[in-house]
Amino acid sequence: MITLKTDKELEKMRISGKVTGSILYELKDIVRPGISTQEINDYVEKRIYGEGMIPTFLGYNDFPAGACVSVNDEIVHGIPDSGRILREGDIVSVDIGATYDGWVSDAARTYPVGTVSEKAANIIAVCRASFFAGLKHCREGARLSDIGHAVQVTAEAAGFSVVRDFVGHGVGCDLHEDPQIKNYGDPGKGVKLMRGMTFAIEPMINEGVYDSQVRENNWTVVTADGKLSAHYENSVIITGGEPEVITLDERED
Repeated sequence: MITLKTDKELEKMRISGKVTGSILYELKDIVRPGISTQEINDYVEKRIYGEGMIPTFLGYNDFPAGACVSVNDEIVHGIPDSGRILREGDIVSVDIGATYDGWVSDAARTYPVGTVSEKAANIIAVCRASFFAGLKHCREGARLSDIGHAVQVTAEAAGFSVVRDFVGHGVGCDLHEDPQIKNYGDPGKGVKLMRGMTFAIEPMINEGVYDSQVRENNWTVVTADGKLSAHYENSVIITGGEPEVITLDERED
């Protein structure tokens, strides 16, 4: 069941989203060669707790950290590790959530580590662009599948594939609410969007095939062919006009 949020509930989500967006913006200066994925997680957790909020991911279905930190061919759900040191040329996606008074925001970014290859820079840029292509359809009266169709068209036009096994979702008092939001498919299908709906829209695109595998830790998802993957996500409110992106820091282009 898709729930429509009240003005009071949306305001709590905005407060949470502002913190989430701010942390992700700050991470562009934190991510660098020589830092461990655990250090990235520690920064995220400290910042969330410092704002009087709770790291949503920590303990969620027994996930052991406050951030998912996924490197290179890791699509999502990378577990932070003090022994995993980022190197020049890597790319790393960081997915975080903050809970404020019971209300959740969820967002992710993919960062270059130092100087990266042209293909690495391109997949990061295209993943971000595919989110904004989908965002154009986050309007009252549009159909749910219009979002994913726009993501798919954008990603595939640039020569990338769209992950099928993991999708976006509703977000609110729970991290994962109805509906599921695919990043692919035909337009004009699914429920009509209404003001008060709140979505976590999260393109995940791969350099090679879209197939994925789960590692032995039962969390970390990797590309089946070992090629790069990128992830970009924001929490979005459907309004009576333009969609409101609550996890996009005002300093981000």
